Amino acid sequence: MSKFLWVILVLSASTSFAQSKPKKKERFPSYFGIQVRPVLPTRYVGEPNVTLTNNEFSTTISQKTGYSFGGTVRAGLTKLLALETGINFTQRQYGVTMSVADSNVFAKNELTFISYDVPVNALVYVQLSERFYMNASLGTALTFKPTSVGILTLPGGKYTFTHTGVVYSKGAIDFNANVGFEYRTEKSGFFYIGGSARIPFQPLFDIVAQYKYQGYKNTVYGSVDGTFLAIDLKYFFPNTNSRGEQFQRGPIE
Repeated sequence: MSKFLWVILVLSASTSFAQSKPKKKERFPSYFGIQVRPVLPTRYVGEPNVTLTNNEFSTTISQKTGYSFGGTVRAGLTKLLALETGINFTQRQYGVTMSVADSNVFAKNELTFISYDVPVNALVYVQLSERFYMNASLGTALTFKPTSVGILTLPGGKYTFTHTGVVYSKGAIDFNANVGFEYRTEKSGFFYIGGSARIPFQPLFDIVAQYKYQGYKNTVYGSVDGTFLAIDLKYFFPNTNSRGEQFQRGPIE
């Protein structure tokens, strides 16, 4: 009887110890993906066109459709929140027109400007159905502008025009906002489509435009706004190595 009581006591103590052990912390998976997006000029936020005039010389720099692509990483924080980051290459295109009054001189050219950015966004998502989710995110993007740019129009002729996009600071910070929808599958990954807005806190670059005619020079100065809207297309690869739940359920079941 005494041996039986000892066995009961040992089993009870073991059970109590096992029940008192803390629960294993829930892990939320991370995902890697790729994205591509057309960069679109907008009049709703920022100014896509800049016109500079000095006496007879006038020039206009107009933002055109560009593109951006890169890699993105989404790290799950909770069932409701995630952190998104990555690195992107962005190429903006600008159409440049120039004219000299009372001389019938008119010319066109194009200016290309590239930059790299690392966005850091706080993302919230909700489940709309079994596989469809809606996402919204806000954050900033650390932008690197590697070099100034310039174009020469009508070189060697009677009239010559130069346009130089001057970068005084290679680093900048932009405001970043995104909203979109995604379709999730366990084996094929996630498919996302949405829209985003990028608003720099400072001009993208300063523009110096000059007109030359037989030793005569006329120069105008201004700033170019780098604000744009974009259509975001993303694909996240299926996560087969994460120890967390592979097919993350949304907060609304």
